[in-house]
Amino acid sequence: MHFHIARPVRLAAVPLLAAGVTVGAVPATVAAAQARAPRPAASFTVTGQLNGVAAVSSSSAWAVGCSPGCFASSPAPLIARWNGTAWNKMPSPGPAGGSLSGVAATSASNAWAVGSAKTGTLIEHWNGTAWKQVPSPALTGGTLSAVAASSATNAWAVGYYPSGISFKTLILRWNGTAWKQVRSPSPGAGLLNLLFGVTITSAGSAWAVGDISCGCGPGMSLVLRWNGTAWKRVPSPTPGGGTILSGVAGVSAGSVWAAGESGSGDGPTKTLALGWNGTAWGQVPSPSPGANSALRSVAATSTANAWAVGYTSNSSHSSFQTLILRWNGSAWK
Repeated sequence: MHFHIARPVRLAAVPLLAAGVTVGAVPATVAAAQARAPRPAASFTVTGQLNGVAAVSSSSAWAVGCSPGCFASSPAPLIARWNGTAWNKMPSPGPAGGSLSGVAATSASNAWAVGSAKTGTLIEHWNGTAWKQVPSPALTGGTLSAVAASSATNAWAVGYYPSGISFKTLILRWNGTAWKQVRSPSPGAGLLNLLFGVTITSAGSAWAVGDISCGCGPGMSLVLRWNGTAWKRVPSPTPGGGTILSGVAGVSAGSVWAAGESGSGDGPTKTLALGWNGTAWGQVPSPSPGANSALRSVAATSTANAWAVGYTSNSSHSSFQTLILRWNGSAWK
């Protein structure tokens, strides 16, 4: 299975001005420069876990997760907002026992957050004034991992739900009025068919990624594509004996990235970057420092600029370090 690591979270912790220091105590030229300089974010500390982030401008961003932690006996949805000056915790209407995994926003007055609750899938919407829980298809045990939106009337949410002894892929679509389940392939009969990431490249094109596994380690890569009519599986590499794809980002019909890890069982893992060139998916070399390396999310702004983030760890997974890779148009560094 694919889990987040619960940990205390601190967002943008910065030192404040020392008491007693005033602008009048410094030369006018320095004071003017300070007035023009961007001010640091106010300190924001909360016990919990943040799993997703989305921004629409320098003064509007969202982060979502769960408090006091996603593995607590009764977690609660956690939503934080960036207003251009500081991060602030926002009221969330989600039920007790709920957690949020992903967030997407198209404007300052339209954002979606998705996750799960004890009763199944959980979806919340920001209308510019408040977050409201929105009805979603009744799927007991269903989990939503990620959400992507391109307009107020077009959004996709992906995840998985239990079916007998296995799990099937879950894809929901927002049509401007309601969330509806859309048929999606679950090619691994009797196995875990899991989706962890989704991206939209146009009104008629979207991608979802994850893996097919027995739950005992990385399995086969799973890539699904929306062609405007239906979701279809697209062939994708599964190097290293096993693969988990955790995130996907696209900038055009011919430029999409998927990021994750490759490995097998309890053996070492390496970062994995797959690129779509408009015709086929192929593995692109990516650095894998440390005994174990993995990527958890990817974002792209153009064919020459993309970022992937994750971690490295020692062989026993007892020590972790952050990992950031950048695509410069020619290579991941």
